[in-house]
Amino acid sequence: MIKIICVGKIKEKYLDDAIKEYKKRLSKYTDLEIIEIPDESNLDIKNILKKEADSIIKHINSKDYIITLEIEGKNPSSVEFAEKIDNIYLTNSNITFIIGGSYGLDESIKNLSNYKLSFSNMTFPHQLFRVMLLEQIYRAYKINNNETYHK
Repeated sequence: MIKIICVGKIKEKYLDDAIKEYKKRLSKYTDLEIIEIPDESNLDIKNILKKEADSIIKHINSKDYIITLEIEGKNPSSVEFAEKIDNIYLTNSNITFIIGGSYGLDESIKNLSNYKLSFSNMTFPHQLFRVMLLEQIYRAYKINNNETYHK
């Protein structure tokens, strides 16, 4: 099972449509759950991160393999990412990805991470990044099943 915990709601219809499309495609391979944590505001950055972390932790299972999305994380190729997913499933049946909000992730969440993943040193809107993550997860399943899609 894949679980994606993300801060913020999708507001744009085109992003919501893309997410629905990848959810449909992924249903052939795995169960998928997307949990949206509300964006916090009207606080200083430290308290925003702490409050978001408190909400994120409520959705983490002790058996989950946790992958946090962080600029400081490893930057694998799509094939390496597919291999990572495949290897995780040898010992864990649940993979939880965590996407932070505008200010990233609190250290308490980063410390829970089994693997820190980065797609780039660039900064992306977290709503768009959700689509990018789903596409790469889908690509990983296609690669791992020796199906055409990956180029």
